[in-house]
Amino acid sequence: MIITLVAVFALVYVAIALEHPIGVTKAASALIGAGLLWTIYALSTGDQEKVGHELTETVAVTARIVFFLFGAMTIVEVIDAHDGFEVVTSRIRPRSLVGLLWLIAWVTFVLSAILDNLTTTIVMVSLIRKLLDRESDRLMVASMVVIAANAGGAWSPMGDVTTTMLWIGGQVSALGIVLGLFMASAVNLLVPLTLGSRQFAGRSFSRKPESSLSAVPPFERNLMFLLGIGVLVLVPAFKQLTHLPPFMGILFGLGALWLAGELLHRSGEPGREQKTVAHALSRIDHSSIVFFLGILFAVATLEHSKILADLADWLNRTVGRQDIIVILLGLLSAIVDNVPLVAASMSMYSLSQFPTDSFIWEFIAYCAGTGGSILIIGSAAGVAAMGIEKITFGGYLRRVSWLALLGYFAGAAVYLAQHQWLK
Repeated sequence: MIITLVAVFALVYVAIALEHPIGVTKAASALIGAGLLWTIYALSTGDQEKVGHELTETVAVTARIVFFLFGAMTIVEVIDAHDGFEVVTSRIRPRSLVGLLWLIAWVTFVLSAILDNLTTTIVMVSLIRKLLDRESDRLMVASMVVIAANAGGAWSPMGDVTTTMLWIGGQVSALGIVLGLFMASAVNLLVPLTLGSRQFAGRSFSRKPESSLSAVPPFERNLMFLLGIGVLVLVPAFKQLTHLPPFMGILFGLGALWLAGELLHRSGEPGREQKTVAHALSRIDHSSIVFFLGILFAVATLEHSKILADLADWLNRTVGRQDIIVILLGLLSAIVDNVPLVAASMSMYSLSQFPTDSFIWEFIAYCAGTGGSILIIGSAAGVAAMGIEKITFGGYLRRVSWLALLGYFAGAAVYLAQHQWLK
């Protein structure tokens, strides 16, 4: 059974990594893998009661993550439908290319911690296309946005799906991940930003002609932006106050935002349907949610069959040092999706062995979150920028990958030094 489960999971992993070359969406591969793995596990185990209990437990754990992502993605779509992000992007008006690069990078770093790195990348790369005429300049700034978005997502419980998984699973706390990773994540961006901005020194940029203004009234745009961001920011406080899981806070907030939208648009003005939560629900990336669902179910079979526990023991015996193991995990996330990597890590190590906010959980959040910046295909943010701005794999590899790699190791060194100092 063990060999069969590992072989099937490996094939599923390859299919996910080669999603674009083979033309099969990773959501389909994850669902097929989950079905096959649970079928093999159930038939091999033969204990229906045991398998049923484990499956019920997996459903409960997975639902917490999926419900949270569902609510958060819908809130972001509602803000976007009201042109809410114009509140931020309209204020980005520097005159030099270096100033533009630094301002956009740090706005991305902060915004991705509040929203998520994928949404922030889409917003900021779209802004770059409005501001810059020269293609080579746009490609460099957009590439830096990818690094900034992944760095910003790593230190926030809601900035990256893997950090969210660790937060909801109890491996990290909201305050703990912020205090533990902010400095390392900032250095992860600062190093490539400092080195990359040298090519823009002394240059101004030619601003594209202004596009038409938003059709959404300023009051409406500002209100929905502040309400949506307020809900996202207050979810950690809701969890801390009520001790309820984060998905309850995000769904509660979504309901409040829905009510506000209904009251705001009850006059039935033209275009009202495009701004409703009901319409936002149709625009969220359902395939990503299904992928998370499938991969978490697939990884759960490896946990229940004790494969991941055995793998953890083997790594500890072979490599010996947990910091090196986690650094290698982050480098691997530049090639393969970090969601199954983190899901597997969560199952390899137990909370009884490593309590909440332990070194290993925070370092996994940093390495898995920022390692994807090393290659343009290594993160959802990178793939999004690649599609919007037509960044080539080879161009990113030559011009940006070495910067991201230096930032990755610099941030890791900062975290390890900080952890050693605070012990």
